[in-house]
Amino acid sequence: MTKDFLTLFDLTSEELVGLFERTDLLKSGQSGLPLEGKTVALIFQKPSLRTRVSFEVAVTQLGGHTTFLSQESIGIGTRESVHDVALLLSRYCTAIVARLFEHRVLVDLARHSTIPVINALTDLSHPCQVLADLYTIRQYGKLNPGLTVAFIGDGNNVVNSWLEISALYPLHFILAAPKDYYPNESIVRRARAAGVSKIDIVNDPMEAVRNADVVYTDVWTSMGQERETERRKKAFAGYQVNEALMNAALADCLVMHCLPAHRGEEITDGVIDGPRSVVFDQAENRLHVQKAVLAGLCAPGAIRHDTKKVRGISA
Repeated sequence: MTKDFLTLFDLTSEELVGLFERTDLLKSGQSGLPLEGKTVALIFQKPSLRTRVSFEVAVTQLGGHTTFLSQESIGIGTRESVHDVALLLSRYCTAIVARLFEHRVLVDLARHSTIPVINALTDLSHPCQVLADLYTIRQYGKLNPGLTVAFIGDGNNVVNSWLEISALYPLHFILAAPKDYYPNESIVRRARAAGVSKIDIVNDPMEAVRNADVVYTDVWTSMGQERETERRKKAFAGYQVNEALMNAALADCLVMHCLPAHRGEEITDGVIDGPRSVVFDQAENRLHVQKAVLAGLCAPGAIRHDTKKVRGISA
């Protein structure tokens, strides 16, 4: 891996395999304490449940400590420049985990720091989430070349990271969204230019789910978009993942959601709590995958695996 983990474009296909192998070992408890005596700074501009808890628990289970820094406490980019925050934390800590609004702030933080910076979410991408998603699909034995993932809803940061992963692993990614809510155009172009996966963007959710191995959705209004709530509810009214939509999907497909869920809006209780849902497995796997990312960046070589005892990327 490079010094930092900012997007999934930062990984190679070989590194993705190695990361999942490392995750297998960490999830099984074969980790030791590669972060013993190390401190990881958590910079969070956005509120969080899963991301904060999973990273804090991950660092603790690896033997390290965390220091939590809210926007109110440090004022990154306002009270203190990104440059100065990066230099200071590089003197104190082993790594920085940042959950921010603007992706450019993350890039600047990584540029000025001498320690690894990990993207815990920006408005542009959410790479740790999609790593956990892919790992969960693998856990259920469905990670095979040509896997079809249908994402229903907003072309948001999670969609952008699915496009990034499609440049590494051969899959068919279909986004069903209203035209005004398509994903970042430059990421779409780069993902298609990689020539690894098939990428489709359509308007009809029924068309998207017809042959999908995975049906995925997310909230229609993300943090920072609250003023658009009513407009978005109208735009996405036909994009709910409900029982009628799932009747058009394959009987054995998985249902995914990165949480938090607005039950009754983008997904119904019957689907998210139904037998095809792996939503809370996704959430748990955030912990295990993030441990692998932390160990790979902060203690390379500390966790070794026997390739005869791991499964590689496919189940």
